[in-house]
Amino acid sequence: MIQLSNIERYYKSGPLTTWVLRDINLRIREGEFVTVMGPSGSGKTTLMNLIGMLDEPDGGEYFFLNEPVHKFNERKRTDLHKHYIGFVFQAYHLIDELTVYENIETPLLYRGVKSADRKAMVAEVLDRFNIVAKKDLFPGQLSGGQQQLVGVARAIIGKPKLLLADEPTGNLHSSQGEMIMNLFAQLHREGMTIIQVTHNENNARYGTRLIELRDGFVREDRTV
Repeated sequence: MIQLSNIERYYKSGPLTTWVLRDINLRIREGEFVTVMGPSGSGKTTLMNLIGMLDEPDGGEYFFLNEPVHKFNERKRTDLHKHYIGFVFQAYHLIDELTVYENIETPLLYRGVKSADRKAMVAEVLDRFNIVAKKDLFPGQLSGGQQQLVGVARAIIGKPKLLLADEPTGNLHSSQGEMIMNLFAQLHREGMTIIQVTHNENNARYGTRLIELRDGFVREDRTV
């Protein structure tokens, strides 16, 4: 599903080059549940943004479903992202001017899903996350944990082929976090490919593979 070859990401300031990712070579097969760990500044979020097509590498090749993403323009990358990828952000990234219902519905609008189907899908997700009573509220009226639940609901509503989750339980109570991880485990059993970034050892145990980044390099890659 994903093939990264010699991926590099760096920033230049005059003669100084600051490396974020160096010589990243990874193959992720469809149906895997991959955990990415490493200390702050190791390149985890940058790697997720590259895989999620929110950012471009400065070198190397990226193939997604055999498509050469590294050769695509922004419009083509955006089109691939919205049709195949769900993203759970650590900072929520909800749209403040939209209600909970509208935020969750947004990916379906981008995909051109019919109105009746959208209503049924949003209703199902609201019920699954026990947030039906919050559907007409705006993000600013929710707690951090509730905003994260909405972010997860929005990411999975279209049943993407690839789910990317950057610290998905970082702002949740332990019971909410466990609910999210159990949901991820269920989605994985149903065939969804998942890549999560986490510092949480318990969350890592839900995955089938562990990749550790340090100083922009892959230092460990093993089955768990």
